[in-house]
Amino acid sequence: MNLGFFASHGGSNMQAIIDGCHSGSIQATPSLLICNNRKAYAVERAQAAGFKVEIINDKTHPEDTDRDQAMVNALREAEVDLIVLAGYMKKIGLLTLAAYSNRILNIHPALLPKFGGKGMYGMRVHEAVIASGETESGATVHVINEEYDEGPILQQMKVPVLPDDTPESLQERVLEKEHILYPDTVAKIARGEITLP
Repeated sequence: MNLGFFASHGGSNMQAIIDGCHSGSIQATPSLLICNNRKAYAVERAQAAGFKVEIINDKTHPEDTDRDQAMVNALREAEVDLIVLAGYMKKIGLLTLAAYSNRILNIHPALLPKFGGKGMYGMRVHEAVIASGETESGATVHVINEEYDEGPILQQMKVPVLPDDTPESLQERVLEKEHILYPDTVAKIARGEITLP
């Protein structure tokens, strides 16, 4: 199974999955990174792991449809079977969604369906969890569709929200779980233990 990653910044979840592929715990091959940010650390991670990087953004492809088609072309050329979103900050285009229907994964830093939707990403999620008085949060791996954070949920991991938590301390603990949950989910898909819809 060939993996394609989409990232905008650091790509720490991508790295956790790359490490799983290299250790043999994930029976898959990282094949492509599509990144909208030339300076993202994810680009260095992909280059260090020896797979192809494509920079596709509104400078390289000003038209939405051209950009979307360029992504599909790059994914097909790399023979990608499964797309893994790892902190990708752009909405996925309709052509890519259609070409890879039910084969695009995302990880969300809360227990969906709570604290999802447009604009709910990064620290905003942890701020909202703490403000709501929730006693637990966690991470969710789900399949993406046309609506933000509404695709089928594949796996979740919980963490307690502690009385003295700040958004930063909660983010740190959730991220630790993300680095376990995301590689585990990809490994189970590769082994056929999780069947995509």
